[in-house]
Amino acid sequence: SQREGHECPWAAAVGRGPGRGAGERTPGLSDTSPDGGLTEDLPVEDKAVEPLAEALLSHYLLDLQRSKQALQELMQNHEQEVSKFKECHSVLDINALFTEAKHVHAKLVNIRKEILVLHKKTSNLKKKKSTKLQQKRQKEELEREQQGEEEFEREKQLTEKPFEKL
Repeated sequence: SQREGHECPWAAAVGRGPGRGAGERTPGLSDTSPDGGLTEDLPVEDKAVEPLAEALLSHYLLDLQRSKQALQELMQNHEQEVSKFKECHSVLDINALFTEAKHVHAKLVNIRKEILVLHKKTSNLKKKKSTKLQQKRQKEELEREQQGEEEFEREKQLTEKPFEKL
């Protein structure tokens, strides 16, 4: 109950006006109720409901407002933490991408080296082949020349011999 001398806004509705103490029985209280007389069977007047509701709301409103503000702060903090987590996760994704990019770059460098080595080998093989081909052509040309000379010599010898016998 409120302090002595001050009337509580809901005191009239529950049968505790000025002059009634906490130990006095309120007329109309049921002693036969299953909850041991804790509930009241008093009719509540309509004009008492509004002040009682206002008093109840005013009593808990400040706590509710504080709880609401604390909940809003917690929700903001939660959203900030979620965004930080997402940012951190995206940084991890970016780091993974950079690591993969380095790995791919190293592979490309190795492939380039292999291509250069293959190009050099191919160039060397082409040079060797062209050299061998040139040597083969020169040899064939030389053989043709030698055959031509030999044939010329044979013809010369054949043509000279019959004339000598005459």
